[in-house]
Amino acid sequence: MTTLLLTAGLILFTALLVAVATGKLARLDGATYPAACLRAGAAFAAVLTLASAITAAVAAVVD
Repeated sequence: MTTLLLTAGLILFTALLVAVATGKLARLDGATYPAACLRAGAAFAAVLTLASAITAAVAAVVD
């Protein structure tokens, strides 16, 4: 159970870190605040989607 919670926390932290970096880079590129937030949200969702796809693939191989 602890491993599961730590892994979920690490995935959420990584997704948040990627989203912040994406928003900052978008803002440095000249995007408005709403546009930078949209890009950051899209990056956050993409990381979570990728993590769930990898989890499903690993679960299919192990099972």
